[in-house]
Amino acid sequence: MSIHVNGVTIDSSDINVESAYHQEPGADPRFALRRAAVALTVRELLRQRAEQLGVDTSGDDAALDAALETLIEREVDVPEADVETCRRWYLQNPDQFRTPDLSEVRHILLAAPPDILEERDAARATAEELIAQLQTDPGAFPRLAREYSRCPSAKDGGLLGQVSKGETVPEFEDAVMRLPVGLSELPVKTRYGFHVVEVLQRVEGSLLPFDAVHPRIAEYLEERSRRRALSQYIRLLAAEAEIKGIDLEAAESMLIQ
Repeated sequence: MSIHVNGVTIDSSDINVESAYHQEPGADPRFALRRAAVALTVRELLRQRAEQLGVDTSGDDAALDAALETLIEREVDVPEADVETCRRWYLQNPDQFRTPDLSEVRHILLAAPPDILEERDAARATAEELIAQLQTDPGAFPRLAREYSRCPSAKDGGLLGQVSKGETVPEFEDAVMRLPVGLSELPVKTRYGFHVVEVLQRVEGSLLPFDAVHPRIAEYLEERSRRRALSQYIRLLAAEAEIKGIDLEAAESMLIQ
């Protein structure tokens, strides 16, 4: 596959070399080749435009990259994200700026492989028996954890400490975040087995103040605006160029990566 941009050829060997920078683990190699072809086409469009404007594009790849950045700074207008724009984004997306909910948890893991039904049933039954014991003797939790739990936390009486989103397996996390404070009346099922769970305390997350996240919001919005403006700029260059061997319009989602 060769590509021609205003008579300049990008041959298949160049695309193959470039594809190494776009390959993702487990992804179809053809996708990497497609991304590479788009990247090299865009690079050539920018190089030619830089030369038209008298920007020096000679030298190695680093020098060319610097020249293209000079071109973009000159020709692509990226509006700054003013305070009011940032504040609107903050108010419209409050979940992005909250501290995480925290749950202080202890548990007893009755381990059982997910594919052995008999062991799963036995683990569930034991968990239910332990819950019944704890309902009449709550102070027995540390002792029972040390005796029955197959989690390293057993030595600490089953105490996991404060758990927030992303710190445990999703099925355990989802259950814990839904449970009220206190001993769960039912075992919690995960890929590891069944858990006797007690939520000791819950601290709800809170919204961070705008001033604390304003720089992060401004950076995000300006980068988003930059990508949009650069994509539009490249489409204009492509519309004015003679390009053979690739359809950039069909590859719009890959234009700016």
